[in-house]
Amino acid sequence: MENTAVDLSAIERVEAARTAHITGAAKPAKVVAKGVDVYYGAKHALMGVNVDIPDRGVMAFIGPSGCGKSTFLRCINRMNDTISSCRVTGNITIDGQDIYDPALDVVQLRARVGMVFQKPNPFPKSIYDNVAYGPRIHGLAANKAELDEIVQKSLEKAALWGEVKDRLADSGTGLSGGQQQRLCIARAIAVSPDVILMDEPCSALDPIATAKVETLIDELRSNYCIIIVTHSMQQAARVSQRTAFFHLGTLVEEGATQTIFTNPVDQRTQDYITGRFG
Repeated sequence: MENTAVDLSAIERVEAARTAHITGAAKPAKVVAKGVDVYYGAKHALMGVNVDIPDRGVMAFIGPSGCGKSTFLRCINRMNDTISSCRVTGNITIDGQDIYDPALDVVQLRARVGMVFQKPNPFPKSIYDNVAYGPRIHGLAANKAELDEIVQKSLEKAALWGEVKDRLADSGTGLSGGQQQRLCIARAIAVSPDVILMDEPCSALDPIATAKVETLIDELRSNYCIIIVTHSMQQAARVSQRTAFFHLGTLVEEGATQTIFTNPVDQRTQDYITGRFG
């Protein structure tokens, strides 16, 4: 009987782990937002956002255009600082550190929080220099050999090395759209970020390139906290473990992706998912 109990316990642990993977059960929070409000001049664009974003997984932000999801994404690496009329209140921490602390070096924050934009935006430099740029300016490589290793590993992680290893001196802008986006992902991970933000990373790509980027996201989630803004609910369902629904500047609901799409709590979430508005 004792051996049976041990076996049952092992089975239960395996089942619990499997269920956690499927449902996006809570992991330790990497990014924590409390009472975040964003104003553009007199316009109150984001209201009272509270959310815990776990490490090593994908969180999707969904909602209609203009609902605040990209605004909130840009709060996490303080890109809204570049807009003179923008004011952010509340508290956002990464690993417990207040990212709006006046003593914080914003340049270092943006190294820790990589960003991949809607349209691929490689620098007008070689493929090698696109990836090497961040490690160079942040002093992450002591010599050329170390820099070569960082570039190769970053391109490998971005599933691009096999396609470009023989033409690293070619311009990054000469790649296809999907390759350019994966190059931008390689550039983001070259500085070993804690968090990767993706703002509609596949909206300018064809279905084949989109599938490659989604596969890449799925591979990267075991090592990074990834936050993706997407208008595609199918994409959110495919790549994320947790989903947050934004509407009219508020975070309406957040939870395991499977639950949000099959059994949401709020009627507004249900209406959006079923196509009644959006």
